[in-house]
Amino acid sequence: MRKEDCFYLGKVVSKYSFKGEVLAKLDTDDPEIYQNMESVFVSLGNNLVPFFIDRCRLHKSALLRIDFEESKDEATADRLLGAELYLPLQQLPPLSGNKFYYHEVIGFTLMDSVHGDIGIIQSINDSASQVLFEAKKGEKELLVPLNDEIISKVDREAKTIHVKTPEGLVRLYLD
Repeated sequence: MRKEDCFYLGKVVSKYSFKGEVLAKLDTDDPEIYQNMESVFVSLGNNLVPFFIDRCRLHKSALLRIDFEESKDEATADRLLGAELYLPLQQLPPLSGNKFYYHEVIGFTLMDSVHGDIGIIQSINDSASQVLFEAKKGEKELLVPLNDEIISKVDREAKTIHVKTPEGLVRLYLD
């Protein structure tokens, strides 16, 4: 399995017991939907290695306590510390309405309520305090904040996201 065919689920953050169990911090608002997983891909080196799960359950609501078939002692659990967890893209729960996955909207057109087509989404920048659409219109690049107040509609069929940008933002980039 290649990372391009998967989505980042979370990361092993600590050991839980001397029996090899680990705690994983998941990158999701709904960790409970992952309590019944049978397997997960663990990033070890440059490879995604399938690990099968004996049991997993929520731990203090934000972490997932995982008992892997392949990890039954502390030494094995130590090797998993910091490892990233992945699942195939097909296992992403479907979203509707104005909710979307970042990878899903790459290539969508941003349609502003005043300026119309303001560019094609090239990427999502979530490394700063404010998440941004990075869009390109011709040779110009635009950075548009990604939040519920700005997004008015996500049209998956037309591959467009309708936005109402703050006054002056689009002119700053395109003029």
